[in-house]
Amino acid sequence: MLNQRVLLLFSVFVVAASGLVYELIAGAISSYLLGDAVTQFSLVIGVFLSAMGLGSYLTQFVKKDLLELFVKLELWIALVGGVSSLIIFATSAFLHQAFLPIFYALCATIGALVGAEIPLLIRILKDEEGDVEKALSNVLALDYVGALAGSIIFPFVVLPWIGISRASVVFGVLNLAVAWIGLKMLPKARIKKLRPLFFGVGVILATAFVSSNQLVYFFEDMLYQDKIIYSKDTKYQRIIITRWKNDIRMYLNGHVQFSSIDEFRYHESLVHPAMSIMTEPPKEVLILGGGDGLVVRELLKYDSLKQIDLIDIDPTITELAMERPELRYLNEDSLFSDKVNIYHEDAMQFLEETEQFYDLVIIDLPDPNTEALSKLYSTAFYALVYRRLSIDGMMVTQSTSPYFARRAYWCIANTVETAFEEQISGGFMYPYHVNVPSFGEWGFVMGAKREKDWSKLEIVVPTKFLNSERAPALFVFGKDIERVEVKPNLLLDPSLYRHYREGWQHFNQ
Repeated sequence: MLNQRVLLLFSVFVVAASGLVYELIAGAISSYLLGDAVTQFSLVIGVFLSAMGLGSYLTQFVKKDLLELFVKLELWIALVGGVSSLIIFATSAFLHQAFLPIFYALCATIGALVGAEIPLLIRILKDEEGDVEKALSNVLALDYVGALAGSIIFPFVVLPWIGISRASVVFGVLNLAVAWIGLKMLPKARIKKLRPLFFGVGVILATAFVSSNQLVYFFEDMLYQDKIIYSKDTKYQRIIITRWKNDIRMYLNGHVQFSSIDEFRYHESLVHPAMSIMTEPPKEVLILGGGDGLVVRELLKYDSLKQIDLIDIDPTITELAMERPELRYLNEDSLFSDKVNIYHEDAMQFLEETEQFYDLVIIDLPDPNTEALSKLYSTAFYALVYRRLSIDGMMVTQSTSPYFARRAYWCIANTVETAFEEQISGGFMYPYHVNVPSFGEWGFVMGAKREKDWSKLEIVVPTKFLNSERAPALFVFGKDIERVEVKPNLLLDPSLYRHYREGWQHFNQ
């Protein structure tokens, strides 16, 4: 009896952790496929919780054979939850128009099944112990602890080590193990009846585990125009690299970061205007983001540079830039330079802790497509950047498209202007843009401690696109993308994220 009670209580812990992980997997994949992480996680959590309430409610109509029903329930959760990530990716690839109803129906199904687990376990333990209060307190305590374990395991173990494609299968196996525990407690006749179902689910999960990476790879290949040559989930993002003939592209969470066909237009425009207008040749440069090494490649064209500090939170990006032949060819092995120091940490935290001053800070971070990324485009962030600039220092940041997300672009510009002008020594803001065929019209914003004269801008290093005659034209805006007044982006009011989402949704309809 004691061993049976311990096994049942252990089952509570496992099913709680598994249930939460299924929820997080659904939220992560939908955010990756659809963007707008806040909305997706909110909807997934809402659907899961309401469905769990329904599942819990329905258990009251079960009057007998509780343990057998619990075993069947675990087998169904193991099956449906275990293959859930594959179902989501397959639906996105082949049934794109019906993705949302199928996705939320799947979430509701798993939620209802998970919601029935705890009430059944409480009733089973009550029958074992004869004490409903003790059963209730033990189950709820382990349920909360299991949920905590799931929330810790997901970002620190599941994403970096198991991967999003296999994660649901692994936790499906855990539910299968719980079913096996319950199965051993049943009479032999009932075990014989359920054994084929148990082994059938086991075979499906084993097959899914072996082939999950290849299947997700195939499904994603249907989503992307080009052949996928690399994919990986990290603690921070999903990385995809594709190839079509000579065109290599990198995607982070479904958003293209560069195309090898025209990335030089973007990176030359990000680096050389600021490097060419400074009064004194810069010696120390800080790069926030840019782990692909393409910004560093452009900087190394200047002999005056003595130190380049690169801050990228995801070590996988810099590892790829130093290991993948395609990326090493593009960045010309720039990250192997003795001038380059690489740090894997949060950009804002680095700025808060460093005591180093820089002549130039280059910000090559992903677009502010989440509220978390929006903080890296806030007045507080740019104020930190300002404090790390030397007396004639400058900052330049990529700033999304002034055409597709006009209000978002000018929100960033106004945020830089506000942050710099509010400093004791004051500052200046200079917006500019360039056409990058794979992105469209793309924007940048400079912040400078001292006023600059762009008529004197001269490009003195080898380039593929930018020249001294072309550079001043970058600072001229047409009527359809000229400045609009938008409030600056604040940490406590991330309005930039809303402007960004509204702008891009308008063009994606």
